[in-house]
Amino acid sequence: MRTDTRDRDLATVAQLADFDEIIDTRSESEFAEDHVPGAVNFPVLNDEERVRVGTLYKQVSAFDAKKLGAALVSRNIAHHIETAFAQRPRTWRPLIYCWRGGSRSGALAHVLQQVGWRAARLEGGYKSFRRAVIDDLEVMPGRYSWRVVCGLTGSGKSRLLRALAASGAQVLDLEALAAHRGSVLGNLPDAPQPAQKMFESLVWSALRGFDRGQPVFVEAESKKIGNLRVPQTLIDAMWSSACVQLNATVDLRVEMLMDEYRHFVEDAPALGIQLDCLVSHYGRERIAAWKQRAADADWQTLVRELLEIHYDPAYTRSTLNHYPQLAQGPALTVMANNDEAFANAAAQCIADVARHSRHG
Repeated sequence: MRTDTRDRDLATVAQLADFDEIIDTRSESEFAEDHVPGAVNFPVLNDEERVRVGTLYKQVSAFDAKKLGAALVSRNIAHHIETAFAQRPRTWRPLIYCWRGGSRSGALAHVLQQVGWRAARLEGGYKSFRRAVIDDLEVMPGRYSWRVVCGLTGSGKSRLLRALAASGAQVLDLEALAAHRGSVLGNLPDAPQPAQKMFESLVWSALRGFDRGQPVFVEAESKKIGNLRVPQTLIDAMWSSACVQLNATVDLRVEMLMDEYRHFVEDAPALGIQLDCLVSHYGRERIAAWKQRAADADWQTLVRELLEIHYDPAYTRSTLNHYPQLAQGPALTVMANNDEAFANAAAQCIADVARHSRHG
């Protein structure tokens, strides 16, 4: 029976790991909104060129638009081959995709194949990938055994996750994927949050890498991290899972928070803008007093008051409401603001979770 060579040039989302490199041929703005995690962007038409072709299509004719598009695509592909792809070995096997898996990815794949590289296209393009992410996120979170790390603000939950990962445990760091620390002061100074679709793709990619036979540690979260929504099925799985309680003294929490939020210590006006978000909760007089503490560099008092008045009551209410298994899980205490203390806490956490699992 004759096999259609076109079928051998197509791959599915399930085959992403079979390729040496994943190439997104869409424009830079399309890539920025969302892409296959790990993909690199080599547009065959950039944003400005897409507008030019589209305008010509609407105002003149499809024929003229295709002529212009062909010239631009050919020029861009030549540039990519002469620069980025010039040192790729003969055995290089890239997977290429565009919006629907059509002309843009087809043009680049064809030229690369003519060179001699084993290029393939993602069947259905980005749209098929996005559909897979949506469908998989409906079922994947329920396949894993979660251990939710709970603890008051500043107790070092994110640092514990990093220590757990360094110890070989499976970790889903949602705040790292969301580029946000999950509170009113959680914006990172040098990293904007990804788009919602990109965040979901990153979560999907992380979930695909986990072993179902081992627990996955994740920090307790609400439904949103900054401006991003956590997939509902993941939140449901977390809220119904076993927990680990992380404790630290108030003094230690203040110290760690001052390290973690050093950018606010160095930029009191930026902190003031974020504190204004709390006016409806505490009134202008209290917010003005907190701003004055920042202006006076009275950071110890400010951080302690923010913890005791705002963060601790809010976190306690939310945690007790969303994580009913908290009291049944192991508790551990971090003793110092250094890597060794968190490495020790991670080792204890892994041992405690294993012991609790054995005893049901």
